[in-house]
Amino acid sequence: MNKGIVIKSTGSWYTVQSENGEKVECKIKGNFRLKGIKSTNPIAVGDHVEYKMVEEESEDNKNIINGLITKILERKNYIIRKSPNLSKQSHIIAANIDQAFLVVTINYPVTTTTFIDRFLASAEAYRIPCTLIFNKIDRYHIDQTKHLDELIDLYQNIGYRCLKTSTKKNIGMDTLKSWMENKTNVFAGHSGVGKSTLINTVEPTLNLKTREISDYHQTGKHTTTFSEMFELSFGGYIIDTPGIKGFGLLEMEKEEISHYFPEIFKLLEKCQYYNCTHTHEPGCEVKKYVQEGEIAESRYYSYLGLLNQDEKYRN
Repeated sequence: MNKGIVIKSTGSWYTVQSENGEKVECKIKGNFRLKGIKSTNPIAVGDHVEYKMVEEESEDNKNIINGLITKILERKNYIIRKSPNLSKQSHIIAANIDQAFLVVTINYPVTTTTFIDRFLASAEAYRIPCTLIFNKIDRYHIDQTKHLDELIDLYQNIGYRCLKTSTKKNIGMDTLKSWMENKTNVFAGHSGVGKSTLINTVEPTLNLKTREISDYHQTGKHTTTFSEMFELSFGGYIIDTPGIKGFGLLEMEKEEISHYFPEIFKLLEKCQYYNCTHTHEPGCEVKKYVQEGEIAESRYYSYLGLLNQDEKYRN
């Protein structure tokens, strides 16, 4: 049996890079979807798999040899979102990730704190270290730059690594490259925030498509249609993912959600009730910290939105 890593997924075909570096186009065994995997895509980019070579007959009656994935090896982690087609199922964005980079823009387009917080909570849930990349800093006026700096202060104080970047001004590129070295990295964020441009800047040989990003407001199209993994010349891999308009947390109990907000989690033992939801209970230390400005209101409202799964918090 051959082993390899899935480097591209189109939903029906998977490109697997074998242990000797060969790229093999593979399908999956039909019974994969019957094994209790509650996902629209049972196999994701980053998965380590076993496969065998099989001979098939093509439409023009010629015999061709393709790979057939027979087993997924155990994942160390993964990131999921709600399926855009089947709301009750999940879609696995990427698996076996060393670190995630969430690309954020203050404008062109706007990334809300609600979106940031949902992504960070999901990364915490799956134990994936996350860095916030504040991109396009050359495009902001004074008030926007002030807002950006306030956001950086907020998230750095919680403990998240943040970086300002501009591909046009070559700001932050060397630091970003050094952080990515010898890691399996995933980039995520809304369409139009500049993920592909950032990736092309640190690894120019990839030449990912960026044309559609420039007219984001006119077309709203995703530049990246499917997740794909690329080998980095300076060591490691990068996984480019489709732009995400909304991000949901699945497979998580309500009482666990507070665990994925670090500044809330560290206060849990100080609340009067061990099962405090931080919504209505007396003696709640978290609500006290929010009132005193020690916990940002935006973070608290993001927590409430996840707790209630209220549509008005989903942006």
